[in-house]
Amino acid sequence: MAKRIAKAAQKNQPGRLRIVAGNWRSRLLDIADVPGLRPTSERVRETLFNWLAPRIARARVLDLFAGTGALGLEALSRGAAEAVFVESSAVAVATLRKNVAALEACSAQINNTDAFDYLQRSTDAPFDVVFLDPPFAADNLDELCRLLAKSSLLAANAWVYLEEDRVRVPVTLPDGWRRLKTKQAGNVRYSLVEAAADA
Repeated sequence: MAKRIAKAAQKNQPGRLRIVAGNWRSRLLDIADVPGLRPTSERVRETLFNWLAPRIARARVLDLFAGTGALGLEALSRGAAEAVFVESSAVAVATLRKNVAALEACSAQINNTDAFDYLQRSTDAPFDVVFLDPPFAADNLDELCRLLAKSSLLAANAWVYLEEDRVRVPVTLPDGWRRLKTKQAGNVRYSLVEAAADA
């Protein structure tokens, strides 16, 4: 009985994930125990950062719906100059701060705020790469893309990563945006999009 309880407890633990490459290659990140949190898998991150290879060095990146911070921290590991993390869950932010501290990621900035509020109110300098990976259940990717396009947060021809539920109709992109790459893995459809300078 004790063994069964121990196994059940182990199964319910949020676990850890691994940074794929770069300065912090193979370092482990804690995953926050937050309902609906769905960290981007190692397989998807590997493909994504192969796509981003020409752009990631010295880039300024925005990780919306940051959760554990896997995407932004992977970007910093691979040479991004700065990463801004936006996450509304206090529990996820506490875990993210722990991960940032463990890596001594000095160029990470964490905002414990709602992504919609951030997009509407932020006066941050423009970003070269944006990771946009909201919870699937919220079904708000179209609106988030529109807000991002209207904001002053995108550098000229910025690249935006989108992650969505593959069973749903693909997100409608704002005018001037175009898909560069799209793949599927499990229940996830993920894309790299270029936001044109005049979008």
